[in-house]
Amino acid sequence: MKTRLLQYTTSLSLALLLSSAFAKEGAVECGNLIYAGTHTSKCFSDEFLTTVQQKTSIATERRFKAVKLADDELFKIPFVIMTGESDFSLTEKERTNIKKYCENGGFLLASSSCSNPAWDTAFLREIKALFGNDSLKDIALDHEIFRTIFTIKELKLSKSDGTAGLRGITHNGKLVLLYSSEGLNDSHRVEGCCCCGGNEIQNAMELNANILAYALLH
Repeated sequence: MKTRLLQYTTSLSLALLLSSAFAKEGAVECGNLIYAGTHTSKCFSDEFLTTVQQKTSIATERRFKAVKLADDELFKIPFVIMTGESDFSLTEKERTNIKKYCENGGFLLASSSCSNPAWDTAFLREIKALFGNDSLKDIALDHEIFRTIFTIKELKLSKSDGTAGLRGITHNGKLVLLYSSEGLNDSHRVEGCCCCGGNEIQNAMELNANILAYALLH
C-alpha cells in the first residue's frame, strides 16, 4: 500500500494524511470541483464529513473546499466530489488533470444531481473518452466500500421501488473513481437546496462516509 501512495506525483502526501500525527495537527480536506466554466455542486451534503470524524480517528474539515479541476491545487486534495444538473464539456486541461488525479492517488466521487440525465450523459461521455468504453465496472455489494464504517446491504431509492447500483474505475487494485447515476447528493440535508433531489439513494450519507474512509485508508 505504501508503494502506491508514494507514487502520488505532486506535493500531496497521502501517507502523511493517513498518519496519526497528521490527524492531530490538521484535517483532511475534501474538494468540490468547479469545472467546464462555472459548473459545480450546489446541493451535495457535507454531512458525511462530520460522520467520518465522529466514527473514526480520521480528522476531516467539516465543509467542502471549492477547487477548480483545471488548477494544480487539485493535487493537494485527496478526495473530491463532482456533480451537476446539466450538459457540460471538459477542457483539455481538465481532462488531463482528472485522469492524472485518479491514476496518482486521488479519489473522485461523482453523482448526477437530481438524477439529471443530461449530466449523466455528459459525465459518461467524458469518462469513456479518457479511460475507455469499458472502464466503468459495476461495484458488487461485497466490495469493501459497503463495510468500512457502516454495513450496507442494499441501496434503496428515495422515489421508486427497487435498488440502485454503483459503478467505478479501479487502478492498481484500488477503486479510484465511483459513480452513481441515481444520486449520492443526500440533498435533503442541504439547507436552502432548491432542487428536487431526484431519485437519490436513501442511505447516501452512510455510503459517502464509507467511500471517504475507503479512499483515505487504501
